[in-house]
Amino acid sequence: MVDVLAVRPGFVLRRPGLVLSTVVLLLVIAWALAPSLFTRYDPLAGVPREKLRAPSAAHLFGTDETGRDVFARVVHGAGLSLQAAVSAVLVALVVGSVLGLVAGARGGWLDSVLMRVMDVFLAVPPILLSLALVTALGFGTMKVAIAVGVANVAHFARLMRAEVLRVRTGVYVEAARAGGVRWFGVLTRHILPNSAGPVLVLAVLTFGTAVLEISALSFLGYGAAPPTPEWGSLVAGGRSFLASAWWMTTLPGLVIAAVVLSANRISRALEGERL
Repeated sequence: MVDVLAVRPGFVLRRPGLVLSTVVLLLVIAWALAPSLFTRYDPLAGVPREKLRAPSAAHLFGTDETGRDVFARVVHGAGLSLQAAVSAVLVALVVGSVLGLVAGARGGWLDSVLMRVMDVFLAVPPILLSLALVTALGFGTMKVAIAVGVANVAHFARLMRAEVLRVRTGVYVEAARAGGVRWFGVLTRHILPNSAGPVLVLAVLTFGTAVLEISALSFLGYGAAPPTPEWGSLVAGGRSFLASAWWMTTLPGLVIAAVVLSANRISRALEGERL
């Protein structure tokens, strides 16, 4: 059995862009795990006399219309936003991988039916499908995460099916079958581990996409209710102050962009290394 992702020593250090992307994601994860280490301000409590202050040493991202520190709200919002993104990726990864594995392993009419359903999902842009699903599910961060995850299931199912069809014709699979290993054992010990690499790379890429889609739905008002800090709602909250307080929208938006671009860079590097 081959490694899921064969990453050579020095893989990260040889690529400055990859190092920067890794640092960005690790920093945001640290924000999510221990926000109090990075800011002393309460994300929900504002000081009216300090409202709409520009970025400074005291307030790195400035303050909003009620005097709340924007950097504190971004840092404390990282936990909720990343939790939603990880949940969305897990939904898409687990459901899509199972469907793709079953379709590729069984074939026949079941494969045809599942893939036609996946084609229907792929025909609709993920953000529109997420919007339709969250409208049916209702408001809330986790419901948004589930909607985004379901909207991305088809990508994982298609990729897993393609990898299963490729791996199942391998010599080691035929040898295991000839040696009397049950089909379920071949599936779990040989086919699944050797099909997982590209799917895990897609999961890293989908993480960035999920952050963007969840932020977009939160921007539209489908996420956590105010005043809970969530990245998309922070961007939306500054729309009325673009002329006088650009930092309220721009700086949280740049954080979202940095996370998405970093996830994309890491996924491309992992794919290149795997190949």
